[in-house]
Amino acid sequence: MTPRYHALVWIDHLTAKVFYVGLTGVDEIVLHSHLSTQHLHHKANSIDSGKVEDDHRFLDEVADTLSHSGQILIVGPAGEKAVLHKYLQQHHAKVAKGVLKVDNCDHPSDHQIIALAKHYFKFDR
Repeated sequence: MTPRYHALVWIDHLTAKVFYVGLTGVDEIVLHSHLSTQHLHHKANSIDSGKVEDDHRFLDEVADTLSHSGQILIVGPAGEKAVLHKYLQQHHAKVAKGVLKVDNCDHPSDHQIIALAKHYFKFDR
């Protein structure tokens, strides 16, 4: 297993993929949310916002997974990456200090995510 200092998180409302990147290799951990439903579309004539509530247990699991990382890049589609960053700032300040950047990244393959992490953390040989 590689040291877990450099981490890239790809997150949406259902899944977080955490990639630990080092000179000797890459480790991946996949975490899943605990939502009661995966259906998030707003129904016509409904009074609620149509937005799913934040899954704090899921966000805490992501934070715990990142607790030994010193440099963190958070990417993903839509707003969940910003939700994670704000949650880290409010509830896991030590982890939040390691966040270097929050950036848009739709649905790349694992190889594309790893390439992004290696490029960002300057691990190109």
